[in-house]
Amino acid sequence: MVSSKEDKSGGLIYNMKLSSVGPGRYTGQDIVHEPNDMDLAMKLHYLKGVYYFPSQAFDGLPIRKMKEPVFTWFNHFYITCGRFRRSEESGRPVIKCNDCGARFIEAQCDKTLDEWLEMKKHDPALEKLLVSDKIIGPELGFSPLVFLQYTKFKCGGMAVGLSWTHVLGDAFSAAEFMNMLGRILAGDEPQRLLNTAQSLNKNQDPGSPKSMMEDPLSVKRVGPVADKWITVNTCNMETFSFHVTPTELSDIQSRISGKYGPKIAPFESLCAVIWKCVAKIRHGNEPKVVTICKKDSRNKGDGRLSNSQIISVVKADFAIAKASHEELAAMIKNQAIDERKKIEEVMERDQGLADFEVYGANLTFVNYEDANFHGFEYNGTKQVGVSYWIDGVGDEGAVLVLPGPNDGGFGRIVRVILPENEIVELRREWSIA
Repeated sequence: MVSSKEDKSGGLIYNMKLSSVGPGRYTGQDIVHEPNDMDLAMKLHYLKGVYYFPSQAFDGLPIRKMKEPVFTWFNHFYITCGRFRRSEESGRPVIKCNDCGARFIEAQCDKTLDEWLEMKKHDPALEKLLVSDKIIGPELGFSPLVFLQYTKFKCGGMAVGLSWTHVLGDAFSAAEFMNMLGRILAGDEPQRLLNTAQSLNKNQDPGSPKSMMEDPLSVKRVGPVADKWITVNTCNMETFSFHVTPTELSDIQSRISGKYGPKIAPFESLCAVIWKCVAKIRHGNEPKVVTICKKDSRNKGDGRLSNSQIISVVKADFAIAKASHEELAAMIKNQAIDERKKIEEVMERDQGLADFEVYGANLTFVNYEDANFHGFEYNGTKQVGVSYWIDGVGDEGAVLVLPGPNDGGFGRIVRVILPENEIVELRREWSIA
């Protein structure tokens, strides 16, 4: 099967072929996994990742050999090879495990890897050609949860693209999912299954006091979207990214912290600067409530999938555009209120049927500094670059802070997703052409 994405790419990506992959071991029939309330709160969002490898990683490997370790890999992640259904009793979405598999896409690019990496510096949106753009729905039973795209460059280099339904887990889980493939390629397969289907406790009292609670500040109720799981924006959203070098990052931290105060951490420093920039751009509609997403330190990164990231809010009662960077950074660090419990409670109240935006419900700052995106090696060969972003961001936008390039430095990659008119002004503010 050849995808229509070839036409959208202007010929850059071509010869696309689609097949299915799944567990190589029998996992039983009619096994059902019941996503928890936090999982379902994230259902309108998708994670995208692209890993770049030099030619020696795949040199001489036919596609059959590339697929062989994938079957072993999915033995440990058979839930990701399932399809959504709705419970006949409640209508709540569940996953029928190992049902039709994940999608495997083969593709070719008429550029060399070096040419592509240079091109994407000026146009980050090009990376969308290296991952599937499919969503869940409108037919749940025919919508894969995971897409893998192997795009071969003219020089023999390869891009391995991941499209990941956020219900399965957060970006920290998605990264460990990919890292496990590297471990299996290296002969380090876990001795026991890390992820098994779960059933939820059905004891729920619909008459409890929490049925009257208001929606948390960190989410925005939308829809109903029925079985087409995607955010509908009221404006065109654009993406751009930039590298903050170690020297630039240290300078930003020093300017915010002052001469004598303790140095403010990189994430809080970058968020404070961008928060104030966005407030100036939006003039009388500045964002006084922002959402902060970051890793829960209790997440061990052992390959178990979960939506365990901390989702908190910071609320200001003063003009953001006139505040000092130091004041904003201190609020982000010290005044963030964890709202995970509230999100779970409101989802439980609505029996898992509510439709929420999380990323972009408010201006959202996402801390991926601790995500092990650089841990995926292919046949012992290190990647030469990796990108991650979120699809389905609401109108208020999101800012992702990721680890810097794997070149020995400790800088950061900042990926900004905002309405297109704000992107133009933010570029000007940051003097980024």
